Amino acid sequence: MLSYLLQRLWQSLVLLLLVSVIGFAILNLAPGGPLSQYALTPGMTREALDRIAHQMGLDRPLPIQYLDWIWRLLQGDWGKSYRDQRPVLEIISGHLFATLLLMLSSTLISILIGTWIGIKGATSRYSVFDYAATVGAMIALSIPTFWFGLVAIYVFSLKLTWLPAGNMYTIGDGSFYDYAIHLVMPSLVLALVNIAVWSRYMRTATLDVINQDFVRTARAKGLKPNRVLMKHVVGNALLPMITLAGLQLPTILGGALVTETVFTWPGMGRLFLDSLGYHDYPVVMGLLMFSAILVLLGSLIADLLVAFVDPRIRLG
Repeated sequence: MLSYLLQRLWQSLVLLLLVSVIGFAILNLAPGGPLSQYALTPGMTREALDRIAHQMGLDRPLPIQYLDWIWRLLQGDWGKSYRDQRPVLEIISGHLFATLLLMLSSTLISILIGTWIGIKGATSRYSVFDYAATVGAMIALSIPTFWFGLVAIYVFSLKLTWLPAGNMYTIGDGSFYDYAIHLVMPSLVLALVNIAVWSRYMRTATLDVINQDFVRTARAKGLKPNRVLMKHVVGNALLPMITLAGLQLPTILGGALVTETVFTWPGMGRLFLDSLGYHDYPVVMGLLMFSAILVLLGSLIADLLVAFVDPRIRLG
């Protein structure tokens, strides 16, 4: 188990290094560059831009800039924002809670509902429910997330006035109920696509287990159908879903970027778009690395859970 853990850690570090190299190169080679925000300042001259570039170290070769940045990153210095000169880690930490709250709530919703739909569809194959779940999943996967968000705001906020249209809480309130009611629409919209994916995978995994010999043996022994389903089928069908949970993390982060923008949710996704608009590259790179760490950590935890549950994984 220890050798498997070390191998996965080594692979994660290599992937993290590749992400940092590619992200740093793309941002610094993009049109405009970090100096574009200063170039728009009235009265800015070429000499002044060159002086700013020298002060920021942007006149050095790109590989030297990268090595300096990654060395400071390893020491805990993620740089300072071009926009307000605040430390990047301080800015990210101020938006981390909102994103984690949205991700955890939407993930919990998608797992619970998606698992139930998948099991129900597999046990009542080719029924009206199964066909309806399939059609619903195709619709959810085909329509953009932002469209669902706009429709939800129009129906539940503008027409029915049941839920707030955006933000994380009401200024001056901040109670648990206020947070919860603001969380309903963003978490449901973000969970919608993941429910479709999870239900399809769960249906396939359940059907594979149902056709195994040990399930037929359990039925032949006279066990009750519900006991066979919960003890023998669901437990084994959930094994590949643990890996899926780790693989879904990038999708959730990408969906959170769109959802946070639609609902003006003060998380890392909205911060990422704002930082791109201001050409605040230290914050953008910080968010890129932080998101990559979250994705790799989620994938690593999922793999370790699978290896712990199934010894064949770590012995292979």
